[in-house]
Formats: sequence, structure tokens, C-alpha cells
Amino acid sequence: MLRSVPSPTATSRDLRLLAGAVFLSAAGDLLALIALALHVHALTGSGLAVSALFAATLVPAVVLAPVAGLFADRVESVRVLVCASLAQAAVAAALAFSGDLAAILALPALLASANAFGHTAEFTLIAAVAGARRVTEATGIVEAARSAGLAAGPLLGAALATLGLRPALLVNAATFLAIAAAAGALRTRRPPRTTSVEQRARALDGVRLLRRDEVLRIATATAVGALLLIAATPTVEVFYIKDVVGAGDSAYALVVCAWMAGMVTGAGALAHRVKARLAATGALVALAVQGAGIALQATWAILPVTLGGYLVGGLGQGVKDVLLRALIADRVPAAAHGRAFAAYNAARSAAQFAALGAGGLLVDAVEPRGALALAGLGPVLAAAAGLTALRHRGGAARHHDTGNDSAVVVAR
Repeated sequence: MLRSVPSPTATSRDLRLLAGAVFLSAAGDLLALIALALHVHALTGSGLAVSALFAATLVPAVVLAPVAGLFADRVESVRVLVCASLAQAAVAAALAFSGDLAAILALPALLASANAFGHTAEFTLIAAVAGARRVTEATGIVEAARSAGLAAGPLLGAALATLGLRPALLVNAATFLAIAAAAGALRTRRPPRTTSVEQRARALDGVRLLRRDEVLRIATATAVGALLLIAATPTVEVFYIKDVVGAGDSAYALVVCAWMAGMVTGAGALAHRVKARLAATGALVALAVQGAGIALQATWAILPVTLGGYLVGGLGQGVKDVLLRALIADRVPAAAHGRAFAAYNAARSAAQFAALGAGGLLVDAVEPRGALALAGLGPVLAAAAGLTALRHRGGAARHHDTGNDSAVVVAR
């Protein structure tokens, strides 16, 4: 399907709007999650209940991924993002006035279900609004905004903590309305693509889209596998900072901020410097840097080393996230972006869900310092294996034309 290409001014404006929406989405989501976790803890005193809350935010992304991906490729993406955001605003407002534990656990699952559709549409729009920019550069801008939102969420939560749960959830509802307004103001559109029956049959399975391209298969499988250890580190980090380093709550907040600062820098300032043909290699090198930053802390249990390690790890994650998403956008035909991104997001969510208990198991199996070293060295080894696999496939690992019919000019 042919469509007009927006002017450079229009695409820059749309990229700013999309980045702003992503910032609000990340900040609002983390604000609400922190407020709800604290409320459930105070209400029940049960770790199982808090874990159930976290699970409710992850499972829908896995279960609904095939439907969300197919929907994103069959319905105009801006419309999907606007409708999903309005639905989330309604659910968040209802959650603000719910006191029953069952509702507090069920409504976040509805929020996450709508987010499965909105999040997928958001990723598909990045390539569409990139215009003359490289997809990597546009993705870096959006991912830097996401990281900044993840950093702003806890700060906003701390500011609202004294006011209770309801104000935090109402602020979250307001962010969804703002996201819907920003999405509706986009001039760029990503309409459904007309494809043949054979193409539709090949593209229905998002996982197959990632697996059939050897470069994508190696890069995404390595990153998702490493996430099983990386996503366990927040649990380990609490024990390490409190019990080994001997620091307090404010130091823990500083460590989290260091990671977010590294992510913003990596996504916004470093990732776009990697040449498109080296995106897969760059992503796996960044994964190794991320793991090394985590393991670095175990070398000397003092706060400055911990802060430095988290800054390095955040840099690695910022670069890795941008390059992997740009790689998917570049190597998968534009008509199937929704299914490909939905499959990748589902794999990430599944790994994070599995890692919920892995951190506790690591701490119980070995002391926090050893658990942190293991959680960091594992991704380094995984990255080394992935890089070896890429190297062994020789010239086929270089960038190639996938027939991507989006209106994005990618620098080779």
C-alpha cells in the first residue's frame, strides 16, 4: 500500500510526540506499580501477594502477544495506540477507587492487557516516524525517553507517597489521556499493508519471523536468554547493597538512578553511532558490557564501585535495547512489524516472569556477592557464545535487504 512520506519537519515533530508519549508511559507505569506494590504489602504483608501483582503485569504481554501483533498489522497503528491508551485511562481511574484486594490484582492485569496492544503499536510507529533518520537513531531517541521515564517514575512516586495510593493512580490515569492526545496528534500513519495469502501465512507467527532470519535468531535468543539472569539482579541488589555494602535506602535509590542514567546515555548518545550492518554484533557486545557492569560490583564491596558498575551496566542495556529493536525493524518486512515486535516483547516478558523467583533462589543458593557475580558473568558468556555464532556464519551475518517496504531510509 502506497502512502505519502511526511516532510522532515513533520517526522521530527512526530518523533518528539512519540518520545514524549513513551516517557509518560514509562513514568506512569512505574509510578503505579511502585504505589500498588507498597499498598499490597501494607494490606497483606504477603510476599506472595506482591509477586502476584508483578505477575499480573507480565503474563498478559506473553499470552496476548500473537493477538496484539496481528492486530497491530491489521489496524492503523495510531488508532490502536489511542484506543489502548483511552482504555488504560479508564481502568487506571477505576483502580484508583478500588479497595478490594481482588480488584487491585485483577485491574492491573487489564491494564497490562491493553498495554500489550498499545506497546506493540508504539514500537511499529518508530520506523514510520523516523523519516530520513536512521531507524537506530529514532529508536535511540525513543528508548532514551523510556529510560528517562523509568527514572522519573520512582521520583514522582516519592513525591506522591505522602498523599496515598489514589493520587498516584489518578496521575497514572492522566498520563494515559496525555498519551492518547499525543498519539492522536501524530501526522504519520502506519496503515494496514495489503499482502498475498502466502505472505500472510508466513507472517502470522511472530516467533517464526524472528527465527527464520539467522541474525535475528542469534541476537534475540541470546539477549532473551541472558535476561533470565539480568532480570533477577534487582532482588539480589537489595541484599547486596543492604547486607554486603552496608548502605541505606538513599544509597539504593542512587544505584537505581545510576543505572537509569547509563540507559539514557547509551540509548540517546551511543547506540546511533553503531553502523547498521554491525547492529547485531553491537547489540551482543553491549549485552556483554551490561553483564560486566553487574559483575564489576562484586570485585569490591564499596558504594562507588557499585555506582560505577550500575552506570556501566545501564550504558550496555541502553545500547543493546536500541540496536535489537532497530535490527528487528530493519530485517523484518514492515507489514509484519507488529507480530515481530509482539513476539520479542512476549519473550522478554516471559524471561522477566521466570526471573521473578530466580533472584531469591540465587541469594539462597549463594551469598549476595556471589549471586551478583553469577548474574553478571552469565550474560557475558552468553554474549560471547552469540558473537561466536555470528562470526561462524560469515558473510551472511552482514546486513541485507529484507524487502522492508516502510518509508524509512536506513543508512548502510
